[in-house]
Amino acid sequence: MPKFRTEGEMLELIVNTAKEDERILAVMLNGSRADPHVEGDVYQDYDIVYFVSDVKPFWDNREWLEEKFGKVAVLQTPETMGLISPDGDGRFVFLAIFQDGNRIDLTITSDSYTDSGEPAKVLLDKTGQLAGIKPREDFWFVKPPTEKHFADCCNEFWWCLNNVAKGIARDQLPYAMNMFNCVVRDMLDCMTEWYIGVITDFKVSAGKSGKYFKKYLSKTLYEMYAATYSDSDYEHLWNSVFTACGLFRLMAHEVADKFGYCYNLTEDKNMTEYLTKVRKGEFEPQ
Repeated sequence: MPKFRTEGEMLELIVNTAKEDERILAVMLNGSRADPHVEGDVYQDYDIVYFVSDVKPFWDNREWLEEKFGKVAVLQTPETMGLISPDGDGRFVFLAIFQDGNRIDLTITSDSYTDSGEPAKVLLDKTGQLAGIKPREDFWFVKPPTEKHFADCCNEFWWCLNNVAKGIARDQLPYAMNMFNCVVRDMLDCMTEWYIGVITDFKVSAGKSGKYFKKYLSKTLYEMYAATYSDSDYEHLWNSVFTACGLFRLMAHEVADKFGYCYNLTEDKNMTEYLTKVRKGEFEPQ
């Protein structure tokens, strides 16, 4: 395996490639490496945008990619896979892990940049087209919920637990796991983010897919969150379900108190009783 290239080496390569190619007009770094709030490590991607005069010469040009950046170990090109709609000749994306272990998510576009406020760094600008970007420090921070969003999250969490319960009762493991780890967990994660926002005055990001939960939750709460993951044993899954209920309840009360929102104790109480009865088999014919 080739020697792992440092951040300095990678950024120099990215910028020099653009400097030497008159078709590349500007270079932007975004993603976690452009965010001052993110603690860096060797696993971070290089999220790079090359603004070009014409995308056609770069379209699925794998030879150019390897010539400039090194031998590719694993490659994905979303436009050729139907994962995203091809944008005519206006954009092409290379998602590449190179043999040295570095990863670049390289977007090549002929579109003008629209400043969204997302953290970004201009690495090269031959034409001045990126002169006006103004990254916002709080772009990725957790946002406070509206009262309706809070109520809808609570309702979805408690309601969809009935599907988990009946999946277990019917011995339909894939269904039960999908409902718990996708639908219900989405709501648990949403409430966890709001709780983290409350305890940090909404001045941090909880990270994509909860990757910073451990950083901001107390040891006790994070251990509860970790215990919401289960193996395929139904008793273990039931334990995880009830742990999730307890954790959600605790955090929802904190969020509700912060904003003066009403937490629906009735749906909490009634669904908890329903889950308990299903677990005990009380609805099964005797």
